[in-house]
Amino acid sequence: MRIGLRTAEAMVEGSEDYMCAEPEIAIGELDGPLGTALATLLGDQVKGHTRVFAILNCDVQVRPATLMVSKVTVSDGAYTNVLMGSVQAGIANGVLDCVREGIIDRTKANELGIIYSVWLDPSVTKVNEINHAELFDVHRAATVKVIKKALANEPSIDWLLENQEKVTHFYHDLGLKKGL
Repeated sequence: MRIGLRTAEAMVEGSEDYMCAEPEIAIGELDGPLGTALATLLGDQVKGHTRVFAILNCDVQVRPATLMVSKVTVSDGAYTNVLMGSVQAGIANGVLDCVREGIIDRTKANELGIIYSVWLDPSVTKVNEINHAELFDVHRAATVKVIKKALANEPSIDWLLENQEKVTHFYHDLGLKKGL
């Protein structure tokens, strides 16, 4: 079955504010629009928003090819070390978990690509002692969750229409309550 192009967003929270992972992805066939977008992003680097592949370690890129794009302007070495360390490792392992669990068909691993918009709270650089193990686990879980949602087309349009008035946007609601 051809995937074409699918999208999703997910959120997984950890025990501390800086632990929140909120990826947004596009996943699809490398010989389609996703592949064109992935190659364009990789070749059109922007200062502060460097795009890198998810890797298990240097010289070990995961499949499907997963291009990480930071939602935050990266301008600090400490932030970069966490983003390109525990977070990148969590994302890479989450992608492979999806292949292992059959969420991504193993036979399609070389034909698919993922553009992964990654959130790492900038406050992480102000934490006295970062819990790298939990940060890794949160981003790994968020990766599995967002890929599952994308490939299952979740939430469905029926669910969205049924729940539109029941779901409130957290920051909008906060603004209404506190006048922010």
